[in-house]
Amino acid sequence: MLKGYLLLAIAIALEIVSTSMLKASCGFTKLMPSVAFIAGMGTCFYIFSKSLLLLPLGIAYAIWAGVGTALTALVAVFIWHEQMDLTTGLGILFIIIGVILLNIRSITS
Repeated sequence: MLKGYLLLAIAIALEIVSTSMLKASCGFTKLMPSVAFIAGMGTCFYIFSKSLLLLPLGIAYAIWAGVGTALTALVAVFIWHEQMDLTTGLGILFIIIGVILLNIRSITS
């Protein structure tokens, strides 16, 4: 199961980097970031599919979507200098709490 979580973490990291490349591609008008996005997302989905061989789909997808969303929002603030207001910050906090609760549920089941 630990290997599944490691694969999931790699997939999440690739998703975050790939999403940043999507932003850098300026609507697919810049070649290298566009290619990096496509390659990164393809690899991300492949690794995510491998994690699903070891983890339950519902838990893995919730973690992938939640952590990916939260970390991408933080990258947007710190790398792309986008603004984050209280509502956005609370939303990210609730996502993180939800992921923790899902993991507690899966451990106790």
